[in-house]
Amino acid sequence: MSSEERPRGRSLADFHMRLYRAFHAQRAYLRPRIARLGMGPGQPKLLTYIAVYGPSTQREIADFFETDPATVSRMLDSLERAGFAQSVPTSDRRTKCLRLTDKGLAAAAAWDLCCDEEQDVMLEGFSPDERGHFARYLERAYANLRRATRGGERS
Repeated sequence: MSSEERPRGRSLADFHMRLYRAFHAQRAYLRPRIARLGMGPGQPKLLTYIAVYGPSTQREIADFFETDPATVSRMLDSLERAGFAQSVPTSDRRTKCLRLTDKGLAAAAAWDLCCDEEQDVMLEGFSPDERGHFARYLERAYANLRRATRGGERS
């Protein structure tokens, strides 16, 4: 079927739109929970990263989340001002490294509970097998898109 024969507006019901809508529904569900923890969007994942990996630089965090280091830097500054994290000395004065405070560790633990709840809501009615398949499908879709982004685009 040529592109001219395909129905106009098909992107409103394709996988792209399904994923987009699920992502936005997830954000809407989590946004008030993030606010109750005293953080802004994107910040809980940074706390969780540091809780798991220990003192971390903005570059390490940006690389993990595949995002702009300047954005991470701004979010980390905000977390530091709010008392969730504090700087630790490094051998390179230009590199900022943060560790979590007790407040940050508590917030990261609370965030994990929020995510557990969100996952239970999102996957309600899914069997354990369906949950496993869904997780693997998302991982494969991610790998396919990353490969295409890194130069292995399909024609």
